[in-house]
Amino acid sequence: MILRLFVPLFWATVSVLLVTPVCIRAARRFNLIDVPNSAPHKIHQYPVPKAGGIALVLVVLLVTLLIGKFINYQVRAILLASVIVFLFGLWDDARGLSAGWKLLGQVLATLVLVQQGVVIHMLGTGPVNDAFNIALTFVWTVGITNAFNLVDSMDGLAVGLAAIAAAFFMLVTVDARQVPLSYLSAILLGSAIGASYFNIMPARSFLGDSGAQYLGFVLAALAIAYTPRTLIQPSSWFVPILLLTVPIFDTTLVVISRMGHGISFYKAGQDHTYHRLVSLGMSPTHAVTTMHIAAVLAGCLAFMALPLAPLWANLIFAAALVVGLITLIWLLRKSS
Repeated sequence: MILRLFVPLFWATVSVLLVTPVCIRAARRFNLIDVPNSAPHKIHQYPVPKAGGIALVLVVLLVTLLIGKFINYQVRAILLASVIVFLFGLWDDARGLSAGWKLLGQVLATLVLVQQGVVIHMLGTGPVNDAFNIALTFVWTVGITNAFNLVDSMDGLAVGLAAIAAAFFMLVTVDARQVPLSYLSAILLGSAIGASYFNIMPARSFLGDSGAQYLGFVLAALAIAYTPRTLIQPSSWFVPILLLTVPIFDTTLVVISRMGHGISFYKAGQDHTYHRLVSLGMSPTHAVTTMHIAAVLAGCLAFMALPLAPLWANLIFAAALVVGLITLIWLLRKSS
């Protein structure tokens, strides 16, 4: 099974490499350009086209259609909903949107997921339990979508984190025998690999809000659709959290820091994990690599915990939480 996944992974990678230059020209034509110093956090030296998101969406949709996986209801729901997030993100890239409009797009996209049956199932059925599951679905998708948008603070960072998460989702859905989700994860992995060629330092193309939000939403939806068939929930419920732990950590750090300073959390700034690591003396490349390594290690922990008894599995998750909390406090104190 896993050998078949290299076909869509290969074509997604090649397609992004071929499509992105065309999207870069289109972005320049329609003035989708990120201008240096147009905001405090925009410290790049030259104007950069925001074409990464356009290339990602086109390739993911095209390759999924060509391999015939769009017929699966979960894949179809994820891709249709993610297009809504992408369009609102593209609107923001072109004209600039308030936080309220961005949230509206994310909520509408999540409504499509829920309507198509892609919902978190933490509790059993029943009116109260169903309402809780749906509410948790909204919190998760909106939270992870914004987490990826926030963590996109340096060249190659968000797209690398997305590639790592997609690789782990590809493997874990193979184990769960959710073949359509494995194919979608492989396509997303290949697309992220191809996009990283244009997004690593110095970037020739930015993801933009459209690309960062798109990646976050698709990964959040994959996490919801993933259902281990042979593993018990008490040992597997936290797997998506660990696979997406770096964006979650970065968002938590930013929110706590900005609340402490009376600043709105959705305002752009240089107080992300990446910026704090650089301020501690790391080079930009080492700061990005450190965050990527942390994502790989967290994914390994998730896989290590999966086959264990609930007590040991949750102890691993608790240990990861403690390490994350200590790191968060350390970064906050160092910055202060």
